Amino acid sequence: MTKLIIFTDLHMVPEGMTIIGLDPFQRLAAGIEHVNRYHADADRVIVMGDLAHRADRASYERLKGLLDRLVPPFAITIGNHDNRETFADVFPNAAQDEDGFIQDVIDFPDCRAVILDTLFAPPYDYPRSHAGFLCTKRLAWLDRQLETAGDLPVLLFMHHPPHETGFTGMDMIRLINEMDFYDVVKRQGNVLHIFAGHVHRTISGSSRGVPFSVFKSPVHQQPMPFDSPDASLSVDEPSAYGIAVMTDTGILVHTEDYEIAVRDAAVA
Repeated sequence: MTKLIIFTDLHMVPEGMTIIGLDPFQRLAAGIEHVNRYHADADRVIVMGDLAHRADRASYERLKGLLDRLVPPFAITIGNHDNRETFADVFPNAAQDEDGFIQDVIDFPDCRAVILDTLFAPPYDYPRSHAGFLCTKRLAWLDRQLETAGDLPVLLFMHHPPHETGFTGMDMIRLINEMDFYDVVKRQGNVLHIFAGHVHRTISGSSRGVPFSVFKSPVHQQPMPFDSPDASLSVDEPSAYGIAVMTDTGILVHTEDYEIAVRDAAVA
């Protein structure tokens, strides 16, 4: 049974900087230590974008040093806070497709993992660049990965949710060509689950009949009011990562709030 650990929205900053008083380096380091202690047997750690808060080289280098501590191998893509060229320069071994997008396909015995690059920029013009977009080249690449999956069910990993999540501000900068995306997904009919980040909140459900999971950040989270038009609201809530485990009948998806997780529970 394939087990995948999922991190999203790492928002690394240069040494000495914080986000709303929180240290992304310390919080992610604790998450990596937690994974190494309890999930060293994971088949892959998948990292779904917003790797550096301001896409600077120093932050990517700090992040690379942390990710290299992982016991399981990792696969990685980028999000709206990232710069594709700077990332690729610091992570030269990260998978890229033939057009230079940070995309990957990984086959396991019981599933195919497809990792998508939804970064809209450059140019980095706010707010449009913070929305997600899959151009015709990336959609064609996705179509090929789905078509060639054979009997393997497909898990999709992408930074931007391809549908509304209920948060007004964040939904304004979701994947903006969701209809094109779902046309490809529904045509092949073999996507078992969609995983996304971007919203900094634990969300699950289905869209157009396809189940999805959105995960929280290791750093800061999205407050619950749904109707705020501000897409940059942040609160200090426990750090988290996702766990996905394939089963004989489908897939199980968990969230681990690793900062407050207790292993040695008392018997009631």
